[in-house]
Amino acid sequence: MRQTQRRVVSDPAEFGKVAVLMGGWSAERAVSLVSGQAVLRALQSRGVDAVGIDADRQVLTVLAQGGFARAFIVLHGRGGEDGVIQGALDLLDLPYTGSGVLASALGMDKWRTKQIWQGADLPTPPWRLVESAAELADAATALGLPLAVKPSREGSSIGISRVTDPTQIPVAWERAAACDSPVLVEPWILGREYTGAVLQGEALPLIRLETPREFYDYEAKYHADDTRYLCPCGLPEAQEAELRDLVQRAFAAVDGYGWGRVDLMVDEQDRPWLLEVNTVPGMTDHSLVPMAARVAGLSFEDLVWRVLETSLTRPD
Repeated sequence: MRQTQRRVVSDPAEFGKVAVLMGGWSAERAVSLVSGQAVLRALQSRGVDAVGIDADRQVLTVLAQGGFARAFIVLHGRGGEDGVIQGALDLLDLPYTGSGVLASALGMDKWRTKQIWQGADLPTPPWRLVESAAELADAATALGLPLAVKPSREGSSIGISRVTDPTQIPVAWERAAACDSPVLVEPWILGREYTGAVLQGEALPLIRLETPREFYDYEAKYHADDTRYLCPCGLPEAQEAELRDLVQRAFAAVDGYGWGRVDLMVDEQDRPWLLEVNTVPGMTDHSLVPMAARVAGLSFEDLVWRVLETSLTRPD
């Protein structure tokens, strides 16, 4: 796994002035603003000279003129999690948290992430890209029902549908295609849903996700009070260790660095299936990485500090 040794920081002054980048212009803007404010408060509570910036198209001018030493990226979705801001910060020679351009671009593109995983012999469901409702119907015949229909380049379950009947195909196609993204189709894995966080080369305890809704959608992620998060996840120790190792390998395969999250399913035959990777996970009160960090003995402030430490080192 291509990681550098953690650089441990005890003095907040060592970080210098930190720009906390939030908001942006993606479909996940609202979630990013909540995440960003939580991160900002945590950094300031630990004495870090942190400034919140609602990133717009002039964000590079603000950063270049603001005397910042580094950036904490809490931008979710396109423009902030897809390599765009990472490349711009590289040009400014401004260190930042988390993954670089390559992993960010791959992680935002579910289709190409799956290609990388397949090439690395890591388990991910078969898939098709479709360009019309007719092609989606053909995919349903080939892959079988139920199907997951999703935009390849969106997060937070935006635009996703579960298709259990051919009559649902037109609506599922329109919902995914409206996201201005290639539309990815894959079998809907029946089983248990888990997510695994990675922090500075370590896989944190897995979380099992349970919702009474049809699936773990946007509402279940950010608003519902009846979503259940089980951490410890309830798996036997050896099985969880295997899945945590799979999470690390999946994250490393896309060149992930510093911190992130990998989502996966375990089917009814106990086989794991990788779904996607998140290189800038949510940091809201419903978010998953802070939950796993708590079980690992890290407060939210500890977690944010550790993520900020990732801006001090880069992989070779």
